[in-house]
Amino acid sequence: MKQEKAIIVFSGGQDSTTCLFWAKERFREIEAVTFDYGQRHSLEIECAKAITEELGIKHHILDMSLLNQLAPNALTREDIQVDDGEEGGLPSTFVPGRNMLFLSFAGVLASQVGAKHIVTGVCETDFSGYPDCRDIFVKSLNVTLNLAMDDTFVVDTPLMWLNKAQTWELADELGALEFVREKTLTCYNGVMADGCGECPACKLRQRGLDEYLSFKKES
Repeated sequence: MKQEKAIIVFSGGQDSTTCLFWAKERFREIEAVTFDYGQRHSLEIECAKAITEELGIKHHILDMSLLNQLAPNALTREDIQVDDGEEGGLPSTFVPGRNMLFLSFAGVLASQVGAKHIVTGVCETDFSGYPDCRDIFVKSLNVTLNLAMDDTFVVDTPLMWLNKAQTWELADELGALEFVREKTLTCYNGVMADGCGECPACKLRQRGLDEYLSFKKES
């Protein structure tokens, strides 16, 4: 029997789309929420809209433009170069407070639509050094949300301990590998599907896919 209703924090990328298919199998009803924070490529929002429309999922797009004002970085400014950062430092693509705000507002939306689960694709295995993708952060914010709204939400993180190859494997198990490969946007340079092949996000995605397909072929 499927569980109750869930809100999916949805960007239209590989990870959140895999989580969308994961949630479809587990919850009787799901809704997706995408945040417009003036990200470098508006195509990300169009991609999220196209996917939810194709899958028949109710889609909310929330204005988070204040985040763009507060956090200049490579995802919100075209004149800032995408890089992995100096050794021991954060990548230029880190948006301070992004996941904290996204999950908080997803919690507010969940309370309005009667959802008890919030699903997010954050991952500590391939998290690029982002502190707000760590399991300890998500658990902490989960407690904070419940205390702040006097409710009992569960923040689900199906990808938390998976590397990119395992994320592709999960998509394949869900019957969504080709869908995820062809219809999502992961690339920092705004190129759909397999992307530009040069930015850190594309390299990580492709390396994981190659590893998974090689393993699948051998087995």
